[in-house]
Amino acid sequence: MGIGRRGFGPVPSAVFALCGAVIPGFKSEPATSITVDPSRIFEEFPAPSYRGAQQQALADIQDALAADNDVVLVRAPTGSGKSLLARAVAGCAATPAEVGPEEPIGAYYTTPQVSQLDDVASDSLLEDLNVIRGKNNYSCILPGETDTPVNRAPCVREREFDCQVKHRCPYFSDRAIAANRSIAAMTLAYFMQTAGSDVFGMRDVVVIDEAHGLGDWAEMYAAIDLGPETVPPWSDVKPGTIDDLDDAVDYAQYLTTICTRGLESLRGNAELTPEQVAKRDRLTELRSELSWFIEEYEDPESSTTWVVDQPDGDGTRVTVKPMNPERYLKHTVWDRGRTFVLLSATILSKEAFCAGVGLDPANVALVDVPHTFPVENRPLYDVTQGKMTYEKRDETLPAMARILLRVMQRHADEKGLVHCHSYAIQERLEGLLSEFGVGSRIRSHDKDDRDGQLAAWKRSDDPAVFLSVKMEEALDLEGELCRWQLLCKAPYPNTRDSRVARRLEDGQWGWYYRTALRTVIQACGRVVRSPDDFGATYLGDSSLLDLFERARTDMPDWFAEQVDRMERPDLPAFSPDRAVGDTESRQSFPHHHSRSTSDRTQDHPLSDVWGE
Repeated sequence: MGIGRRGFGPVPSAVFALCGAVIPGFKSEPATSITVDPSRIFEEFPAPSYRGAQQQALADIQDALAADNDVVLVRAPTGSGKSLLARAVAGCAATPAEVGPEEPIGAYYTTPQVSQLDDVASDSLLEDLNVIRGKNNYSCILPGETDTPVNRAPCVREREFDCQVKHRCPYFSDRAIAANRSIAAMTLAYFMQTAGSDVFGMRDVVVIDEAHGLGDWAEMYAAIDLGPETVPPWSDVKPGTIDDLDDAVDYAQYLTTICTRGLESLRGNAELTPEQVAKRDRLTELRSELSWFIEEYEDPESSTTWVVDQPDGDGTRVTVKPMNPERYLKHTVWDRGRTFVLLSATILSKEAFCAGVGLDPANVALVDVPHTFPVENRPLYDVTQGKMTYEKRDETLPAMARILLRVMQRHADEKGLVHCHSYAIQERLEGLLSEFGVGSRIRSHDKDDRDGQLAAWKRSDDPAVFLSVKMEEALDLEGELCRWQLLCKAPYPNTRDSRVARRLEDGQWGWYYRTALRTVIQACGRVVRSPDDFGATYLGDSSLLDLFERARTDMPDWFAEQVDRMERPDLPAFSPDRAVGDTESRQSFPHHHSRSTSDRTQDHPLSDVWGE
């Protein structure tokens, strides 16, 4: 709903700056020289030996950097050691001894995934990546405030507060270290939020891990979400029905006035409570976002396409988004370095990726890293039970629950992961499995306790089955942590989102299928993390098979090989008693590798155990 084309210009509070829809290079001004030194890439590799194709990957990256490419895309399969490659690249950045005082030096390492940053922080091979996190991740050290996060500490609550221990504050200490060392590591969210910062200015090299999500992060930062979690006085200022962008502008103007009044009332207090600090910060941010939207929509000098969504109607959440969010990456990302290396397993199309993040493909080199994990260790199994579209879900879910139980029987003593796609599917599956009497083996989470529940499941030695939502990426389940997983639904973008609907109206079906395929490939990589690891992936939604056909030309060769070997497995007959981990003899996956359907014979090695 609500699509319009109106003005677009500079963003308030230095959060974003704009450029053309495609950035010819990515620098606001041409660099005076190329300072990155690719000749150091091998000596900067932090591991004592190479694994898989790492040595060849370093050579190819070295060649791409030596050819003076502004951006190098490294397409490396899951488990190929991208963080080690990233560290080698970062070590090639200019040092103070090599360039003049005005030239950028050092490197940034950044990733969208918090868990990926956690892995970096705990890896002894990457100890010189100095990690800095947002203030809310640190606790104040003042007496009586040790349970207070730094973003709610007295230094932000009281006017002219003079902290006598700031030099020992964990946040400011980590920030100072990261700012003054050669490699600063941070999440992409923190990296983008510090655009324009005096502390974290331009550096010579920027390495972005899991870079396939860069366009998604641009969309998140460009969107203005108005709802109970983002508008402090929501219960008193709920919107009416928002039919179009003019309605959205009127509502934005009203909220801007409310934000200003709320801020004025808070400024009258010499000291604020932590809750008042949170309200003040959110009102300030919200007013900036709303003012930007109003100014740009009403500016006739430049244009963009805007969309507005209010899917649940009168009195409910409103989201306003521009159609070309890649433009926001210039100030927040591309102006932050001279040379960029972007790593991911799922940059499926160089041209499409560049279009989605505002880069000119002519300035971008692509390095492909082969997959070195045996294909027989990462089989795909077709256990599809029908479509999981919204219209078909109710009739498919009971069959999905039954097939999941049979998979649980096949892996009675092995931990499993179920990618539920949504909390609605998760709740329904958990209920059905409980009705079958196997609830004791099931673990799940909600939006608030996902990290804690995931950690508890990973620590457990029981063969528990974890019903997850949105855990297709940055989850390392090597070895006995997980031996099998089920994909419940083809992860297509939501067509009820106006931006998705507009893209499809414009014929961008290739983007639609690539987005879903990218998530599937990421999910498939969760349970096989090294050449001698093994794990099975089961496909429950028949729409996944259709996706593989439609997106075949965008598949990496190594994933296409998995798809070509896919077969329907011989599962045991439905028997809840045999799905709770109490089996007489364990039939472990390492002794059975998938064969293509055409290779299957009557002497299947485990047909006597797993057959119907």
